[in-house]
Amino acid sequence: MTLSIGPAVKLAAVLVLALALAAWGSGLSPGTADKPHKRADALLAKLGSPREPGAGVIVLRDGQVAYIGTRGVGDMLAMRPIDGRTTFRLASLSKAFTATAVMLLVRDGKLSYEDSLTGIFPDFPEYGRGITVRHLLTHTSGLPDYEDLMPAADPSIPVEETQIDDAGVLTLLKGQKAGWFAPGALWRYSNSGYVVLGLIVERVSGRSFPAFLEERVFGPLRMSNTVAFVRGRNRVPDRAFGYTKEGDRWRFTDQSPTSATLGDGGVYSSLYDMTLWDEAFRRNLLLGEADLGEALTPVRVPGKGPVGPDGKPADYGFGWFLNAWRARPRMWHYGETRGFRTAIQRFTADGLTVIVLANRSDVDATEMSLKVADFFLKEGR
Repeated sequence: MTLSIGPAVKLAAVLVLALALAAWGSGLSPGTADKPHKRADALLAKLGSPREPGAGVIVLRDGQVAYIGTRGVGDMLAMRPIDGRTTFRLASLSKAFTATAVMLLVRDGKLSYEDSLTGIFPDFPEYGRGITVRHLLTHTSGLPDYEDLMPAADPSIPVEETQIDDAGVLTLLKGQKAGWFAPGALWRYSNSGYVVLGLIVERVSGRSFPAFLEERVFGPLRMSNTVAFVRGRNRVPDRAFGYTKEGDRWRFTDQSPTSATLGDGGVYSSLYDMTLWDEAFRRNLLLGEADLGEALTPVRVPGKGPVGPDGKPADYGFGWFLNAWRARPRMWHYGETRGFRTAIQRFTADGLTVIVLANRSDVDATEMSLKVADFFLKEGR
């Protein structure tokens, strides 16, 4: 049954959650006498000094905040401690937002999952004729990886001046004569595919990708600290910057030549805003069950299928991995980019969600999120 919620009820749900979050504030959780909380606190403490780059973790159980913990600073110049409002680059957690934008356009009747790449971009080469929106969503398009097509960066040039944007990615792909494999024949994780999906959202909606997300996703969900960032056009509030440890020192590594693309990894968000994103799925605030049916159906291909970051077989839908963990159904994703590591685990049958956002490259956010999930799953409801 699809839950139909009007704007006033949506706002009330958001306000209730916001009040619950405000009661928790920032820093480590109250009630640390509870074993799951103490274990999560200890896990964060292992990151090192509170004056180093760090991470934030939030746990939701049936839509209620069960735990929030933070460690470290978001900015080593200002030494701002990380809290629930600190905004991190989500990296590939952005893909679920891109997929949602596409699904909204399909629901609006402006797009079809079977529309071809050449149908949307008539000047795209012939090899795009067999590539559909569905192939792009499920990483089965065979599009070449744009990172492999980019020229080597000149270290003497500031990284922001070497960055490729979405239009640049499309130009690189148009310069190829063939894909890696026939569409639908294999599964291969494709940042190129999700960059193109962001461009499709722009082409079909007539709005920029950041504007579409703000109007149809971030705004309605009251995600006020979330943005698809474009340098010089908008800003990231309460921004965490990325760092990498080299020896005993931290190096500022906030941007890379691929940090300006949007559809594959350009969304920035906070722990608090990500709870609103989780609530949207829990209560069908943006898309109903019928809309999500195809999105949450694992893709099947005749050749090699999806694999997770550990190289083991997995399942994938539209912007989400879907394979169970220890026989527990879940939808999840990880994100890795220069200076940032992120993860979200949604254990759908258990009503448990764990989100990890880190502004340092040495954190295994997927491993941390599963460890924290284990602490709270053992506790039960």
